[in-house]
Amino acid sequence: MNWKQIRLTLARTPEYPSGSSEHAYELVLPVGTDGIIDLAAFERMPGRATVQRLWPGQDTMRGAILRQNGGFVFSYAPGEADDEQIFHLENHPLRLGEYITLTEPDGDRLAYQIAAVRALPDQVS
Repeated sequence: MNWKQIRLTLARTPEYPSGSSEHAYELVLPVGTDGIIDLAAFERMPGRATVQRLWPGQDTMRGAILRQNGGFVFSYAPGEADDEQIFHLENHPLRLGEYITLTEPDGDRLAYQIAAVRALPDQVS
């Protein structure tokens, strides 16, 4: 399989004009050679698709990456109140240097840059 650990770091914002490597997400997703999420692999092992939200001064939030309305969300607790939508993750290449836009539960949209992509070992389902 082609499961990867992907690290996203905050891109430039008015508050962080140079971005912030301390504001990060770590994702575990199956990624094809084209950089797009392998939906078949995701559907076979949806529980392996996880997210960690790493922000300074806050506890690490751990959750799942879920399919929702044809796209994907980060979800940390049951229900949709804390879900973070990911803009076009279903067809956006997950390659080093690419940008991803997240919509936080409060509606703020922030850009993150893919700072690292690392292959993970296969896991028996």
